Amino acid sequence: MSYRDNTRVVEIGSVKIGGGNPIRIQSMTNTRTEDVKSTVEQILRLEEAGCEIIRSTVPTQEAAEALGRIKKQIHIPIVADIHFDYRLAVEAIRNGADKIRINPGNIGSADKVEAVVNAAKERNIPIRVGVNSGSLEKPILEKYGGVTAGGIVESALDKVRIIEECGYDNIVVSIKSSDVMMCVEAHELLAPQCKYPLHVGITESGTVRSGSIKSAVGLGIILNKGIGDTIRVSLTGDPVEEIVTAKRILKTLNLRKGGIEVVSCPTCGRTNIDLISLAGEVEKLVAGYDLDIKVACMGCVVNGPGEAKEADIGIAGGIGEGLLIKKGRIIRKVPESELLSTLRYELDNWDEDKG
Repeated sequence: MSYRDNTRVVEIGSVKIGGGNPIRIQSMTNTRTEDVKSTVEQILRLEEAGCEIIRSTVPTQEAAEALGRIKKQIHIPIVADIHFDYRLAVEAIRNGADKIRINPGNIGSADKVEAVVNAAKERNIPIRVGVNSGSLEKPILEKYGGVTAGGIVESALDKVRIIEECGYDNIVVSIKSSDVMMCVEAHELLAPQCKYPLHVGITESGTVRSGSIKSAVGLGIILNKGIGDTIRVSLTGDPVEEIVTAKRILKTLNLRKGGIEVVSCPTCGRTNIDLISLAGEVEKLVAGYDLDIKVACMGCVVNGPGEAKEADIGIAGGIGEGLLIKKGRIIRKVPESELLSTLRYELDNWDEDKG
């Protein structure tokens, strides 16, 4: 069953999530939001990488006011991340936030939550209700004997009810944990009970290397179960890496088309070229093409054609020379020094109907 086909459709600016819409890729700026120039520059880089929704923290009045100036210079919806101060949520909405992310549990009294909901209702912008495993309330922890998947889900549904009781249902739900399998279990429990779109991610996943692996495993399992309408890969590093990883996860699961997939062999004693460097150059090269094809980069001319037969096009290197391959068929030999330029020429002139 694909839960994502049956969640409500929510509009974040011009981007729709839920109800079977494409799974959208998000990231979060790590600049000071008050620094409009730096924040805009980072968002534009993220847009170029494929980011479709961006979130920025709003810890001060100055940051809330900056949202309006940022929004005028970018091309994707912006989400205001709010903690504790309901007035900042209201101000962010006034300054054009396309969505706000709050945890009603740390916003304060019911009248403060209602003030935020009323502001969102006035402009019909969605509220993302976010609950992390590290922010569970004491009664939930006592009931479940610590942090558990069941506790995370109960806490999230309680927060959803708070918003619903204010007469609003333009909601996105997010439950996150740094424990991959707990996160998976929580989503399995939540999906059948939730009609709202789910924002999915593994929180505090770590550095680019370790975090990408944790996110790929966790998001891969969750998404493959038909759960999740929008995702963020949380990494400690340049947020552009989050977009790159997210796109690869979705493409690997056949949940997104477009963009070239690179396959390369792991190298062995038959490798007669610097395949590691060549594969890296190929990966950089293909990033500039919006083609839905598979490119192979192989380390020897003996097994290269056979191993690359499932790729649309490939190159295989030998001593001083290499091969250009299409669908496992050798097209021609080329000097080793011209392998990359030959591939570039082929991609520049690629006809997706003919290959």
